[in-house]
Amino acid sequence: MRFETSTPPDGVDWAAVAAWWDAWGAPIGILIVIVGAFIAFRVVRTIIGRVVGGVVSGVKRRADAADTEALSNSPLAQVRVVQRTRAIGSVLNTMLAWVIAALALILILSILGVNAASLVAMASFLGAAAGIGAQGVIKDFLNGLFMVFEDQVGIGDLVDLGAASGVVESVGIRVTQVRDVEGTLWYVRNGEILRVGNRSQGWARVIIDQAVPYDADVDLVERQLLDVATAMSEEPEWLGRVIDKPETWGIESVSPDAVVLRLVVRTRANARDDVARELRRRVKDGLDELGLDLPSVQKVVGDGLEAKP
Repeated sequence: MRFETSTPPDGVDWAAVAAWWDAWGAPIGILIVIVGAFIAFRVVRTIIGRVVGGVVSGVKRRADAADTEALSNSPLAQVRVVQRTRAIGSVLNTMLAWVIAALALILILSILGVNAASLVAMASFLGAAAGIGAQGVIKDFLNGLFMVFEDQVGIGDLVDLGAASGVVESVGIRVTQVRDVEGTLWYVRNGEILRVGNRSQGWARVIIDQAVPYDADVDLVERQLLDVATAMSEEPEWLGRVIDKPETWGIESVSPDAVVLRLVVRTRANARDDVARELRRRVKDGLDELGLDLPSVQKVVGDGLEAKP
């Protein structure tokens, strides 16, 4: 008796299927991983884009602005929300792209038969190479990331970054662009920023150290300075920019030729310079009314330049 074994009972040649899979299984698996990684990245990017777009659209509606550029005429806080949200969205897209790419690479290497020990060794080697060869880039990236998330600077802020001072025009993950008062655009690497002095957040203080003749009536001059500042702060044009009552802090320094008195006005951060210029003009007019012969600036000893805490 002879048994036929060439064709399996169920009609499927599993040996042929196994041989075909041995030949094409790895390429198909790699293709599936690549397509899956691409789809995952598209899905994640779409989700992040919708979240960022929702935040930006909400700000535009509250600001009654038709486009992002129109937000320049809106409150600075709304502009900062848009800039910060988009920067965070860009960072998340980049980070997730690298994570998905790394996972896909690991899966592909596993399909090709690379064992776990080799993968760990390769990851350690790549990490060491990145740490040695790209220390500056990584430092720039991390510092820029913290600057964005902590809202240390924003577009339109007047800042002192140590390396450059001026108005922020762009906040990137690696480089921050600052334009100084002369119009020079400075590109400051985020990794080189050790401190950030921001003059556009919260409130600011206008400090005027006014020198008057040594024999002047200090009390009279102080009252005149305070009256001038108070009258200005109560005018409709300046009422929204001055956020506290003006103060005189008394005598800051004394020299044989002059007495320096300090006048202080607390303002909104973005209105400091405008208030300071107008207040100086009015102080000059107020002192002219008293008929004071002001001492020469070169003779004034400015010992009291430190601001009162």
